[in-house]
Amino acid sequence: MKGFLAVYTLLLMSVGVMAQHTHGNGLAHSHTYTRVIDFPDTEEYLTLACDFHIHTVFSDGSVWPDIRIQEALRDSVDVVAMTEHLEYQPHADDIPHPDRNRSHHIATESAANTDMLVIQGAEITRSMPPGHSNAIFIEDANALLIEDSLAVFEEANRQGAFTFWNHPNWTAQRPDGVATLTPFHEYLIANDLLHGIEVVNDLTISEEALQIALDNDLTIMGTSDIHGLVDYQYGIAEGGHRPVTLVMAAARTPEAIKEALVAGRTVAWFENTLVGRAEHLGPIVRASLDIIDASYGDDTAVAEISITNASNAEYLLENIGAYSFQSDLGLVRVPPHGRTTISVMTGEVLDSFELRFRVLNAVTAPKERLEIGHTVTVD
Repeated sequence: MKGFLAVYTLLLMSVGVMAQHTHGNGLAHSHTYTRVIDFPDTEEYLTLACDFHIHTVFSDGSVWPDIRIQEALRDSVDVVAMTEHLEYQPHADDIPHPDRNRSHHIATESAANTDMLVIQGAEITRSMPPGHSNAIFIEDANALLIEDSLAVFEEANRQGAFTFWNHPNWTAQRPDGVATLTPFHEYLIANDLLHGIEVVNDLTISEEALQIALDNDLTIMGTSDIHGLVDYQYGIAEGGHRPVTLVMAAARTPEAIKEALVAGRTVAWFENTLVGRAEHLGPIVRASLDIIDASYGDDTAVAEISITNASNAEYLLENIGAYSFQSDLGLVRVPPHGRTTISVMTGEVLDSFELRFRVLNAVTAPKERLEIGHTVTVD
């Protein structure tokens, strides 16, 4: 019996469970919960789910690199980077390894027969400033074992790395939890040695880091920084998800992904919240949401509108348009990979009309949310 329950629980976690969502109009819609991270491609780019900050026993993590690959495959992550601490090696007595590239090699072998891309990376581990930073798309992690903090960024740059500032709000280095730009970071940015910043890291999000990204043209990053088990850390069985960076890339290749990161075409996904510049966040949200049906009832000027969602986010839409809703007071929930129906009072029967929403879980700047519009054509 225990064996059956274990298998059944695993199936629920891996495949999904059915859930009911009741909306303002009283209609219940079924959708399938799944741990797979799935956001639709935009009109111009592929939308790739990426985790560029991961640890194993080859630094201070708890699992072997192949487990990280298995977890990422279950989450349908497209791209990962093993970013072991270069300087911090707490398992060195048990797992001595003079080659700092070893974790990447094992992960690459584990992912060899899959579609997943494994990017070579490392974590530069320093006190503040500059704190911790990741260098990805590197050639040799061993060459980054340099004592001087500036020289290590220069070597990463020589290798063609994309570098980003890790957890700038980490209370171990910022007791007040406020991400703050230092003169060292300003120098790195001015000399093209620092390219991104984690707005999301593990279980935290920083609006100060988001503002630093916007003010300094840094790429917005979201990472798990996972050390333990993904399932435990993020409550996957209860509907949680690991934080990731959604990268809008022209192709599913390392070169295209790096180009997208350098160009800043990213959105961070964290606890059902999307964070990114409006020009990048907007296309993902618009690709996710669609109106599939719009019609008036007999002898009414109330239009019934069905909205579908092709993503893993549950979108929270606030009505900011000209028309009131009969189905609710203006807050619409569209479940992941599901749909909802709203009743729009247009005053008269129209061939078409405009709906406008503020997407409450789509953050474009501190205290600012994405706004979208859609022209509805009535059947």
